[in-house]
Amino acid sequence: MIEYRPMTEEDIPHVIEIENQCFSQPWSAEAMLRELRENVKMARYMVACADGRVVGYGGYWQIFDEAHITNIAVDGEHRRQGIAGNILLALEAEYASRGILYATLEVRVSNTAAHELYLKHGFTDAGVRPGYYEKPREDAYIMWKTMEAASGSR
Repeated sequence: MIEYRPMTEEDIPHVIEIENQCFSQPWSAEAMLRELRENVKMARYMVACADGRVVGYGGYWQIFDEAHITNIAVDGEHRRQGIAGNILLALEAEYASRGILYATLEVRVSNTAAHELYLKHGFTDAGVRPGYYEKPREDAYIMWKTMEAASGSR
């Protein structure tokens, strides 16, 4: 069974392992620690745990009435089990409780699995940021979701 809960400082070493596994420019432990300690007004992070071990995580920054999703990543051994989608749902429940109306994110054009996940969860393509990613240099889809659309009122 997978447990979804807010990230703690004790989770950071496991989160960084996943960062290093999933991203060509991973966040450092120091950057993640700053998010939890110093960016508490804006940053919120959740982890997914299996048998007490962090197997995935995700986070967002609240900027006025928008949630900017920073990262969602799942350990290679636990992919294709719905964990990323459930992390996204946990983040959405958290930011909806804060009155956030819109969510946005960037995703590599080549990351078909993530792009499809976000489309499945109601995000739409709003444009492309040329050369947004480095190592390797690549464009990003800009995706948006209106939370009222998620609740069916629009």
